[in-house]
Amino acid sequence: MSLPAPAVTAARGLARVVGVLVCVEIASGVLQGYYTPVWSDIADHLSMRDADVNWFEAAQLVVSALLVPLLARLGDLYGPKRVLVGATAMTALGSWVLAVAPGFTTFLVGFAIQGAYVVWLPMEVAIVHRRTAATGRQELLTRRAAAVLVGALELAVIVGALTSGALVAATSMNVLLMLPAVVVTVVLVLVVVGVEDSPGTSDGGLDLTGLGLVTLALGLVMAGLITVRLQGPGSVLAWALVAAGLATGVPFVRYEAAHPAPVVDVRLLAHPAQWPVQLTAFLFGMSVLGAQIPLSTFARTDPAVAGYGLGADASFVSTLIGLYVVSLAVGAFTLPLTTRLLGRRGALVGSSLLVALGYALWLPFHATTAQALLNMAVAGLGSGALVAALPAAAAAAAPPERTGFATGMTNATKTVGGAIASSVFAIALASTGSLEGPDTGHAPLAGYLTVWSVCAVAALGAAVALLRLADPATVTPTAGAPVRPAAG
Repeated sequence: MSLPAPAVTAARGLARVVGVLVCVEIASGVLQGYYTPVWSDIADHLSMRDADVNWFEAAQLVVSALLVPLLARLGDLYGPKRVLVGATAMTALGSWVLAVAPGFTTFLVGFAIQGAYVVWLPMEVAIVHRRTAATGRQELLTRRAAAVLVGALELAVIVGALTSGALVAATSMNVLLMLPAVVVTVVLVLVVVGVEDSPGTSDGGLDLTGLGLVTLALGLVMAGLITVRLQGPGSVLAWALVAAGLATGVPFVRYEAAHPAPVVDVRLLAHPAQWPVQLTAFLFGMSVLGAQIPLSTFARTDPAVAGYGLGADASFVSTLIGLYVVSLAVGAFTLPLTTRLLGRRGALVGSSLLVALGYALWLPFHATTAQALLNMAVAGLGSGALVAALPAAAAAAAPPERTGFATGMTNATKTVGGAIASSVFAIALASTGSLEGPDTGHAPLAGYLTVWSVCAVAALGAAVALLRLADPATVTPTAGAPVRPAAG
């Protein structure tokens, strides 16, 4: 039985759009894999210490965390294509700044701006969801398209890591940093030309007050952590800033709970089938996002100079990342099997325990490349399963009009966790007074032990939180946390 002509036309149009969006995710994967193997080389290029590289990641993660709820709301108001174009243009701008950055501050600004790519995947899914509305197979086609996009992303992470590792010794740092900017610029043109525009679907306004409050809260906390880094853990000003940031959360929660169209729906997040998922995303972000740079700099450290490290070159770090991403994919693809064997909650708990075990193994076993590969493989299996499972778990525990917000918040909370962890890890890896010859710029081994311990404890805490996860089928949307209908 043949499909009607309109259905065939819609399918062909969808294939074209998904093809363009696959290019966007390839660019996303390049950005996420390209820099990690060469962070030590970037530090040398900018004449800075390894520990200070963590501030680049922290700045980008903070910007990303703030952009997700804002841009997701703008997508509802003005259409996902417009937001995707704007976010891609921002990412291209940040990438070009990195290519010409003369020093730490400029590079920090560019890397922070580049963080706009974090909203690409949510906007792509929204575009596909709208594009398939008249097909009668909206959910199935959207799910399949999302799987293709995530697959392209994971493949591109490996390609990006291997490319930078292979080119770092063959070209100048400026040329090396220019390549991601070229890729993102090409993708920007493809999106403008290849994706049709669509109007917004929401009549509500933008919750600027809520956005301002959450920005203030995160800004104060991050300012406090930066002050700790500059003045030491005994700084009264530093901890006063952290306390002020946490205190700002109180009026923020109260304001958002009373707002008809909040930028962050705190009532939904308090749902007993929602908060364990979001807390897990936050704790998981500490390792999957916050620990990337420390792992890279540890692998690149020469044990003959610092007394620890793997003494690896950029090409080996690329291989390490590639194997880690492969284990991520295996963890994601085997999630349906583990869910059938252990149940929905059991699979999530087991995945968190694997992440905890993988990072705990770093504490006694970090002297050889074989140990490093084993540790990352174990952590990768659990991490891949969580990457695939958390958005689906959040969506299952949200009403239909809030699924986009719920899945987006798993990304936002994960990013906040990574941002805070990156700042804490930068403090832990400060080399002052911990090594002979601090001019070498290497961090103390105790700092890396702290990083791995925090990641392991955070993952263990996520497993404990998930034990409290309620079954969405047994909890009404108003149980414990009233859910309002979306504005418009």
